[in-house]
Amino acid sequence: MRFPKWPWATTDKGKAVPERKAAGTFSGAGFSILAGEGGVQWTGRSYASLSRTGLMRNPVAYRAIRMVAEAAACVPWLAYDGDREMAEHSALALLARPNARQVGADFLESLFGHLLLSGNAYVEALLVGGVLRELHVLRPDRVSVVVGADGWPMAYDYRVNGGARRRIAAHSPDANGLLHLRLFHPLDDHGGFSPLSAAGAALDLHNAASQWNKALLDNSARPSGALVYQPKDGGNLSPDAYDRLKAELEAGYQGAVNAGRPLLLEGGLDWKAMGLSPKDMDFMEARNGAARDIALALGVPPMLMGIPGDNTYANYQEANRAFFRLTVVPLLTRTAQNFSAWFSDLYGQSLRLEPDLDQVAGLSAERDALWSRIGSASFLTDEEKRQAVGYCIIP
Repeated sequence: MRFPKWPWATTDKGKAVPERKAAGTFSGAGFSILAGEGGVQWTGRSYASLSRTGLMRNPVAYRAIRMVAEAAACVPWLAYDGDREMAEHSALALLARPNARQVGADFLESLFGHLLLSGNAYVEALLVGGVLRELHVLRPDRVSVVVGADGWPMAYDYRVNGGARRRIAAHSPDANGLLHLRLFHPLDDHGGFSPLSAAGAALDLHNAASQWNKALLDNSARPSGALVYQPKDGGNLSPDAYDRLKAELEAGYQGAVNAGRPLLLEGGLDWKAMGLSPKDMDFMEARNGAARDIALALGVPPMLMGIPGDNTYANYQEANRAFFRLTVVPLLTRTAQNFSAWFSDLYGQSLRLEPDLDQVAGLSAERDALWSRIGSASFLTDEEKRQAVGYCIIP
């Protein structure tokens, strides 16, 4: 038996020790291997790994990300110059049709999807003759931050097809601007942390449970038990009897169509289970628990996902309102503030963007209660009531 070279197996001169046959303890005596619980295999936390194992292979993560991205992308935007609302502005027209390939909802859905998957989102502005013409969302895994000697970002490298690179200046009035949206990361000064990465253990558990369930239905090649031959007079099965038993098992009990078929044992054969049953493993509860953790990391109430076992909210309407108030609105607010500062620099004027929350159907109950309280306040004037509910003052 040959054994691999250890990294530290070198001579005094640094040369590798040549491989030799095993000797000593392993020669002559029997050799046995005890296989216990293996090490945990975790999926990578890169953008590509999270995209494949999360968005593209896990229905819970896919639905949760789609719910947040679509809900945030469908909210209209308002533009203000100070306290004065502007009915029309080129920034609003640009957000409604950012480029020739996308409409506003598609553009914002991609933006929020990248932000939830990687913790980072990049928007490039296309300026023609100093005039802002188009907006484009860049894939986060293709963008890297170039840090200067002072520790602050000085540029961004955009790589395509592994070779081509385009450097985008971080702050330059003559260059096309780049907006970097990122979520809080405690260990990275310039990058964001993915919410889906925080649920990585639950994501792997949910995917592994689905694969195990599929393998169970397909009668996987892994043995769920063993046939033990224990004749009264001792001895072993003859080669012919062993081959016949093996052929009968493969022909009669292998494959999904034979799943659950009873096993007929002759004298001297006994079935010994080698693994836990789905009931012993509490399979469904573990799978639902992993699904709740995934939904929790992405800010979606499990009730909206159809995950059983969660009675935190009294009804579906309360869960829907909590979803918009605690997840969608904060995401929209931080995005609007970033766009406001970015557009103000590009247009050379003070511009404030806000999401039009009056158009959000999930917050209609809160809006009705607010209007009812303000409307019944006799000590307020009409102008004060308009300002209290968020409308601008009529000049």
